[in-house]
Amino acid sequence: MSIGEPTAPAPAAAPDIPDDWRGAVVAIGNFDGVHRGHQAVLAAARREAHRLGVKALILTFEPHPRAFFGKGAPFFRLTPAPLKTAVAKAFGMDGALVLPFDEQLARVTAEAFVRDVLVERLAIRHAATGYDFHFGYRRLGTPAFLEAAGASHGFGVTVVGEYDQAGLPVSSTRIRTALRDGDIDAANALLGWRWSIAGEIVHGDKRGRDLGYPTANMALDPAVELAHGIYAVRLARPDGSVHDGVASFGRRPTFDNGRALFETFLFDFSDDLYGATVLVALVGRIRPELRFESADALVAQMDADSIDARALLAHAPDSAVDAAIRHAYLTPR
Repeated sequence: MSIGEPTAPAPAAAPDIPDDWRGAVVAIGNFDGVHRGHQAVLAAARREAHRLGVKALILTFEPHPRAFFGKGAPFFRLTPAPLKTAVAKAFGMDGALVLPFDEQLARVTAEAFVRDVLVERLAIRHAATGYDFHFGYRRLGTPAFLEAAGASHGFGVTVVGEYDQAGLPVSSTRIRTALRDGDIDAANALLGWRWSIAGEIVHGDKRGRDLGYPTANMALDPAVELAHGIYAVRLARPDGSVHDGVASFGRRPTFDNGRALFETFLFDFSDDLYGATVLVALVGRIRPELRFESADALVAQMDADSIDARALLAHAPDSAVDAAIRHAYLTPR
């Protein structure tokens, strides 16, 4: 995966950096999902930052390099940039430096990236990264290269090994597969937090209101490959309130089989959410999407789904991590 000839990054390749971010410890990676393996890298950075008495930051890239090199091909992102940085903050990081991954950055050599970004721009004290992370033109910036560069430029390096769970490596690919299969329990176990959908509530066709189930609708990125079905969820609002509910993701085959929408019905709720940015955590899957012969049959099933979702949510209390992610994402920056 290469493009053009190698070059050095222009100073505009990174945003302005607060003065107290210079000399920090930096966790470097794509961190899509910020899953348990990524969290081990963040933890290594935090430990070193505590020892040195400096900030712990993540250094990441947007769009994801796979999306850039895919030239517009759909790529199922687990955590778009604002959610990714919020999850990292919830796991104790002090800030996030997001470099725009474009044709210019794709041509930057590993040597130039270390010299111009890590040393000159950030003056890092230490870097932490995963065993499989590569950077720079033609991906020549291996973990071993970074260790040698650190020794040459005077910063330390921690390379975190593979993180296993139940004898299998934790990876973003496994999490995407679990979500495609509708296996929310498996995805959340690999993540170490409840996978969440972030976005704005938009107007729908109001059909749910006519059925007695008014929904808060979200139009997801078409690349999202979550299995169509019914889910038990928790929706968090910018005012800090959290509401249990049941959500449908799919094409509504009983009616129009249209574009996929994520539609959430909140229990015991009547406020207006249009235009609000919310965070919806998926707690469990109730069933796959089905086609019903009549609206009455659909409503009867929705009644049963609501009962099942309430029961599931009653036995699934929030974790401190999920609360911290909500706060980090929804608190004005």
